[in-house]
Amino acid sequence: MKKEIMDWDKCAKESIRKVEADMDKIRSMVKMAKIELEIIAKIPVTDESASKLVKDYYEIIKELMIALLLSHGLKSENHECLISFVKHQYPQCEYEIGIIHELRGIRNRISYDGFFIEKDYLSGKKLEFEHITGMLKKLIGENVPELGQMD
Repeated sequence: MKKEIMDWDKCAKESIRKVEADMDKIRSMVKMAKIELEIIAKIPVTDESASKLVKDYYEIIKELMIALLLSHGLKSENHECLISFVKHQYPQCEYEIGIIHELRGIRNRISYDGFFIEKDYLSGKKLEFEHITGMLKKLIGENVPELGQMD
């Protein structure tokens, strides 16, 4: 049975707090995500590298969700509420949220259960992961126009 995305109202009440939107931190997080994407793009996708690369994609997406939340003046105590926030705030991104939620579960299985991903999984999802990173950067840029182009 697939675990549901955490309820936003519960997250807002228990795991989300207001903070000041730190433009330098947001800019730095987006820059780091860009660098990390450039690095992993150079790693060949093999059965040996696929699990590591999937974890890396999740970490990049997670950092961009943290930056997006911060651009709204919010901070989350857990990864589940990051996903819940994006689902609540950007309902038009429902498809992408489903992919992120699935990716979080796979990343947890890799990290905590020693689960191995086959290269075909990553080959089939890589474009979606790249689309999601671009979407998150676009949402950050739209929410904080003074940051300029988020590429």
